[in-house]
Amino acid sequence: MKSLSGKVVLITGATSGIGKATALAFGKAGSRLIVAGRREAEGAHLVTELKALGAEARFVRTDVSQEAEVRTLVETTVTTFGRLDVAFNNAGVEAAGPITEFTVEEYRRVFDVNVLGVLLALKYEIPALLQSGGGSIINTSSVAGQIGMANVNLYVASKHAVEGITRSTALEYAAQGIRVNAIAPGAIVTDMVQRFTGGPETETGKYLASMHPLGRMGRPEEVAQTVLFLASDEASFVTGHTLAVDGGWLAK
Repeated sequence: MKSLSGKVVLITGATSGIGKATALAFGKAGSRLIVAGRREAEGAHLVTELKALGAEARFVRTDVSQEAEVRTLVETTVTTFGRLDVAFNNAGVEAAGPITEFTVEEYRRVFDVNVLGVLLALKYEIPALLQSGGGSIINTSSVAGQIGMANVNLYVASKHAVEGITRSTALEYAAQGIRVNAIAPGAIVTDMVQRFTGGPETETGKYLASMHPLGRMGRPEEVAQTVLFLASDEASFVTGHTLAVDGGWLAK
């Protein structure tokens, strides 16, 4: 998309899956990127891939549950490229198990990344976007942010929170030129889904695939193109919205 060429884009959770596919898609579109995650080797490899596409890119190791690290991430973005135009808050973790068996430690692990991580990102991204005259933020939710799912209570609750944060922040900054949206992927072929299902050929994997009327799980590249749309001028009248990329799951 031409409107993304030269834009400065910040992506958390960028070292694999949806985050990596989206970083590469922005790179192909001519954007300049700061990619963040906790795995340094994977981050360095991603930067190499981005530079091979001709994109300017830098990796910043970041744990989004740590406020100082998120602040440094945004400050580094502005120091490196002089501005921030687009933020994709994609870092997340999964959890599964009956409600009677969760632990407080597991709750904190999930909510510190999936919810606090988004809140901290917004806290520091928004001032940077305002200095740039506005921009676009996309948060990663899930189909689990709109429906209930047995045995994934913590994950479902965290993604419902992301959707509420998205809508509220969109209202707070609409008049100041910042659009805030979310994506709600179905089951996408990523490392996270692999961990959750044990693989596409397992009973759980086949069940997840069957939940999509299109008859399959999605690809990270399909989600990436949706993020690029929401980040672009083509979505200039879209804010406070969650766009499902779910093969029809939520239409049932």
